Amino acid sequence: MSDSPFADPSKLTIAFAHAAYQLGDEFAGRNTGTRHVEVRTFEDLRERIGEADVLVVSGLWRNELLEAAPRLRFIQSIGAGTDQFPRDLLRTRGIRLASAQGVNERAVSEHAMGLILALARQFHFARDNQRASAWRGMISDRDKREDELGGKTLLIVGLGRIGTRLARLARAFDLRVIGVKRSPAGNAEVDEVVHPDRLAEILPQADFVALTCPLTPETEGLMGAAALAAMKPSAYLINVARGRVVDEPALIETLRERRIAGAALDTFYDEPMPPSSPLWAMEHVLITPHSAGETRRYEANVVDILTENLRRLQRGEAQLQNQIV
Repeated sequence: MSDSPFADPSKLTIAFAHAAYQLGDEFAGRNTGTRHVEVRTFEDLRERIGEADVLVVSGLWRNELLEAAPRLRFIQSIGAGTDQFPRDLLRTRGIRLASAQGVNERAVSEHAMGLILALARQFHFARDNQRASAWRGMISDRDKREDELGGKTLLIVGLGRIGTRLARLARAFDLRVIGVKRSPAGNAEVDEVVHPDRLAEILPQADFVALTCPLTPETEGLMGAAALAAMKPSAYLINVARGRVVDEPALIETLRERRIAGAALDTFYDEPMPPSSPLWAMEHVLITPHSAGETRRYEANVVDILTENLRRLQRGEAQLQNQIV
């Protein structure tokens, strides 16, 4: 038997902390024999963190919780991002950390493909007409009609799991796909790979620009005024990455002046997006509330990663799935 502190699952307590997700119910259905508690607010988490050997959390995390968590030995992030956690401090305290990278790979790539289809087929205009009980007649101006995807070019900025799967979906619609990534190695799912240094050069070729990259110092503000100006007037921007990958004021100005055809946005500078944002009223913009990764399977996907990591910890293994610390 392993001498790991996780060796006996019946002696562990797992705390699930999320405002909405039903992670506790999903975990209970696995019949692991491990006790769990579930909280919905930071105040409740702060009150019960002292019971937890394992914490499953993302947005409710605050560093001050460490002072009230003497038993804590493992944090499983609910999302792919882990920037909120103090890695050095966790190492010092012997607390392991793993991300949920890949948990929403299918969901976000499918959402991005859906947004591309919606823009091309003008579903946003159709919904507006439906709300107004307005039957749109046939259109003489070909530039104003719905479009087909075959033969058009999709530029994907970020060829990780989400970007690569989006490329696979896009090619099923006969799109030409160009990927942007730092590594010069090729990718079987795309027609061409370019380095980020060539972004300005390649943007004028794209009919759709999809952002699937992480937010880093290099990608913050990547789609600024100059990059937006390099896009074709008939092109669309799709952002399922992070809000600050785009210079939001520059995008608003670009959209206001109709210098690109439109945008589909899932992430924003401030979330929830304030009612005062001009983006709400722009007919050529599709907005989803940072919901690209949220599906009916989200809890199951997170708990799959959690239970795999618990098995590894029980066996005393050094390497976790999506290990950060």
